[in-house]
Amino acid sequence: MAESALGAGELPAGLALRHPTPADHARLQVALAEWWGGLGGAAGAQQRQLLVPRLYLQHFADTSFLVERADGTLHAFLIGFLSQSDPEAAYVHFVGVCPDGTRGGVGSALYRRFFALARAAGRSRIRCITSPNNRSSIAYHTRMGFRMEPGDLVDDTGVPVHRDYDGPGLDRVSFVREA
Repeated sequence: MAESALGAGELPAGLALRHPTPADHARLQVALAEWWGGLGGAAGAQQRQLLVPRLYLQHFADTSFLVERADGTLHAFLIGFLSQSDPEAAYVHFVGVCPDGTRGGVGSALYRRFFALARAAGRSRIRCITSPNNRSSIAYHTRMGFRMEPGDLVDDTGVPVHRDYDGPGLDRVSFVREA
């Protein structure tokens, strides 16, 4: 879908917004391995890659977004969906911005686009999670208006943590905000 069809006026010049397709899966997998600066080594890259299987691009494409540069290279993405179980909620599953594109406002523009989509679908809450050791993500989501939900423990910096949220040893911080 063309940038104008999605109303992407918030993006810097030279960037285009569209919905992803299954054909985008391979380059998303490369981004998930490379954009986080080696965080967690090979195991960390594989964990990120496993979080975005092709099914998201097959079944949640209309609620997800890709940002490309004029030359067609991937610049940013947001994978999100409307909850099938909670008619008031939408969920941001994964967001990435290429390393040389951070702090350019593209991530925030993607979130605002998703918030608008969720509101248009009658959703009043947006949810997401992050890892407790991802302090930049925690700070970013707080700046975006998300609040941390109570967990079953509070870490030494005051962050509420849900132990074993995604399995043994996979603790998470849970966020919610009004759409």
